[in-house]
Amino acid sequence: MQVNGYIKKGPLIFLIVCAVLLSAYVIVEYGFFAFTEPPAPLTERAEVQRGSILDRNGKALAVPAAFYDFGASPQSIKNKENFAEVIAPIIGESESSILSLISKSENASFIYIKKNIDSNTYAELRKACSHNGFSSVVKFDKLQGRVYPENELASQLIGFVGKEGKGLAGIEYSMEDTLFPPQKEAGKVVQGKNIYLTIDANLQSNLEKIAHEAMEDTQAESMMLIAAEAKTGEVLSYISLPSANLNDFSSASKTELKNKPASDSYEPGSVFKIFSVASFIDTGAITTKDIFLCDGIFSKKTGRETIRITCLDHHGWETAREALKYSCNDALAQMSEKIDSEPFLAKLHQLGFGEKPGTEISGETPGVLRNPNDRLWSARSKPTIAIGQEITVSALQMVQAATAIANDGVPVQLTFVNKITDFEGKEEFVHVPVLRDRVFAKSTTDYILECMETVATSGTGHRADLKDVSLGVKTGTAQMADPNTGAYSTTDFVSNCMAIFPIENPEIILYIVIEKAKGETYAGRIVAPVIAKAADVIIDHLGMARGKASSLAHPGSVSIAGTKPIVLEGTVPDFRGVSKRQLLPLLNYRNITIKINGDGWVKNQEPPAGTPITENMEIELYLE
Repeated sequence: MQVNGYIKKGPLIFLIVCAVLLSAYVIVEYGFFAFTEPPAPLTERAEVQRGSILDRNGKALAVPAAFYDFGASPQSIKNKENFAEVIAPIIGESESSILSLISKSENASFIYIKKNIDSNTYAELRKACSHNGFSSVVKFDKLQGRVYPENELASQLIGFVGKEGKGLAGIEYSMEDTLFPPQKEAGKVVQGKNIYLTIDANLQSNLEKIAHEAMEDTQAESMMLIAAEAKTGEVLSYISLPSANLNDFSSASKTELKNKPASDSYEPGSVFKIFSVASFIDTGAITTKDIFLCDGIFSKKTGRETIRITCLDHHGWETAREALKYSCNDALAQMSEKIDSEPFLAKLHQLGFGEKPGTEISGETPGVLRNPNDRLWSARSKPTIAIGQEITVSALQMVQAATAIANDGVPVQLTFVNKITDFEGKEEFVHVPVLRDRVFAKSTTDYILECMETVATSGTGHRADLKDVSLGVKTGTAQMADPNTGAYSTTDFVSNCMAIFPIENPEIILYIVIEKAKGETYAGRIVAPVIAKAADVIIDHLGMARGKASSLAHPGSVSIAGTKPIVLEGTVPDFRGVSKRQLLPLLNYRNITIKINGDGWVKNQEPPAGTPITENMEIELYLE
């Protein structure tokens, strides 16, 4: 630059310095990138599709579904009134509430307007926003959601998933890594496994109706019912009332969400006597021929303490069979005097008392089974435990222990998982019965089952007797502890009943507990009749033999009229006369749909026998 013929040097020097600095910066940056590893490219996280939960026959109980959180930028909405007018009817809100929300946050860059909307609403909303020019000011956040088609059915067992897509209770929680596996490879879609539960949804539904009726009839505070296969340990029905609608679990009470059969412990009372008598006989402490005199009270002085256990009646001379038949406290207390504490408690521990049952669900209680070293153990502990007091159990523990009685003295591990498949249906796990160590000799359990049948035909459980199917039961009524005083309540009782049937070859264990019934509380009067109703439904549903005919052990293949096993190839077989239970294995066919209507045995079928079998064919069977 020239000024009056002279060159002004200041600006020129400044420009030269800037150029040098810029060149130096470029050289340094080039050197850095030339000798430095480039950063790894950003990759998307793997998308995980949560697996489904189904019943043993493939009925959907929990399925994945997409949900969305819908939001907008208030400061970018030009016509707020028009925005509210378009959006309000779609999301089920008033225009005024949307306007109010936007106005309160008009300077905010983003706010949520509606959370957790379903996919149908999302589709309609997105279309409306696009049509009205709102796409640039709204945002949709996709969420992992869950739909429970059967609402309350087996709700505590199934559990539920929170807004973050993680299981919070039940199988949804305890088998989270199976349903929703950890993300491993970025950018890859990961499919969760499908879990087939052991429960039968149709049977569960029918038994839940019976349970609700019993709750209403007895005005009880809560109720539990468990039905399990004696030979496999698979739980066919699992009921805890009151229950929650899983599609609206956030509105449920703690009581409705509580998994009582697994987490609650209580004194079982006289039902426990079957395990006590079995222990006494199996250890040789008593024999089936020993007799005991019941004069209405067991009394024994030990040091300064006098033990007194009362009985409901004066039963006179009794064997163990009569003691169970009349639920005699006096005789059981006398029997307990014949055995030392250690071998008695050892048998109870082998049955699973004092420890968690070890099923696939979380929150199991171990209950309370004291030992002689416990500071609360006293001279009255052993006879009191023998009659089902001074010990606490869960409903799940009681059924677990009963598997030993029903299975010739060998306990079978209870389970809620029938099988696990991948996303395409390929089986990755199929349940195989897990036998525990033998607890009793077969002769011991045969005797206990005979005693339980006597209880059903002419004892305290006679209201459970079905006449045409041999049923073994044991009832029990126990006072509950008053949480305010710590003493036994005079108004609150646990009324429970255990059933095993048929006696000749036990297939089913059925256990029902009614808590805090109003008015009548004796289990023989309020629970035994419910056992009869529930057992009747189970027998028909499974197609079990009636008329007190011995049940036949099924080898696993389905036969018609004693001929060839059913193979669904070529043409449709003649299903007439086949029981519902025999049909169940056919439900596993992948390319053929079997629809079963009714209970009992097949009367009619569609299409008729001899029809050529084609892929994806549907066969409908009608039972009576």
